[in-house]
Amino acid sequence: MKKTLKTEKVPIKLWLDDIEPGALAQAMNLANLPFVFHHVAIMPDAHQGFGMPIGGVMATAGVVVPNAVGVDIGCGMCAVPTDLSEIAPADLKKIMAGIRRLIPLGFNHHKSARDEAWMPVRLGKLPLVEQEFRNALTQVGTLGGGNHFIEIQRGNDGLIWLMLHSGSRNLGFRVANHYNQLASEINTNKSSPVPKAWQLAHLDLASTAGRNYLAEMAYCVQFALQNRLLMLEMVKEALIEQLGAMEFGEVINIAHNYAALEEHFGREVVIHRKGATSAAKDQLGIIPGSQGSKSYIVRGLGNPESFRSCSHGAGRLMGRKEAQRTLDLEVEKGRLDQLGVIHALRSRSDLDEAAGAYKDIGTVIAAQADLVEVMVELTPLAVIKG
Repeated sequence: MKKTLKTEKVPIKLWLDDIEPGALAQAMNLANLPFVFHHVAIMPDAHQGFGMPIGGVMATAGVVVPNAVGVDIGCGMCAVPTDLSEIAPADLKKIMAGIRRLIPLGFNHHKSARDEAWMPVRLGKLPLVEQEFRNALTQVGTLGGGNHFIEIQRGNDGLIWLMLHSGSRNLGFRVANHYNQLASEINTNKSSPVPKAWQLAHLDLASTAGRNYLAEMAYCVQFALQNRLLMLEMVKEALIEQLGAMEFGEVINIAHNYAALEEHFGREVVIHRKGATSAAKDQLGIIPGSQGSKSYIVRGLGNPESFRSCSHGAGRLMGRKEAQRTLDLEVEKGRLDQLGVIHALRSRSDLDEAAGAYKDIGTVIAAQADLVEVMVELTPLAVIKG
């Protein structure tokens, strides 16, 4: 931990030396909520989000805050090692073409529904899930846009790894927006002491709305996992199609946008992780860099001061529009070409996902040495961006 701020209702514990003013203001809002518990933890990749900083961890007593989870519920990472030690560049290009053929990118969905076996089992009352279920059958196994990616990497363990980042697609978006709007309406009607401008409307856990949100959110977390697992199968298919039979290791999965009932400091609370991941003792996790930097397989140290959490990535250094406006396309492409990465920078519109738009991953990893231990260091070989 770098420092603790004690100016608000509860302390704010920071794992970074400098935090942008907007993110700090949001952290202060969290620390002054009437239902916040113990302290607020801000990870080293933190930057301003909607309502809550990306890279924030908050515990609440008796309530859940939909906007402290965000619109891409269950968004997260999967990684798996192969038994390969090398892939020739010519093979890599054909494999990436195969992946693009098999997996819809951006706003694209599958043209026909996938097998329902890929969907999580529906338990209890899930009104939004029921409403969106048929559409979700065409979304499972699709990447999405923004910072979602598929990457082939070389590990310092001598193995080739597969990694991907994606979430719950339109299903999670619909659930998040519905319950955030419902929470806002309820808070307005009940004259909540939380200012509307903070964008942190809450739902009581004992209420029907609160119970429904937790259930539908949990479904979206599982749907996001199934989405990643199906894409992994298609990535494996593209590798085998080009290189022949091979073996794959155990899949590592970690989500970074969700809320969960957990026990911390002697009390059961709702832990909100928005752009942060669980780092329980000995839990394996994934901290990706940008498409021009390393990623890491880590082992959690279970630090209670971070609510047993760590960063979810490098974190943005600048906003998307700022990156497109200020970064030099040729410089960014040149950096990736020099590294030998088959990358996804084609035009100025792609600069929002350039390496220069992100914080230095080495600094971010070093700042959380008390939260995680690095197990494998991964270098990008080829990248597909959503």
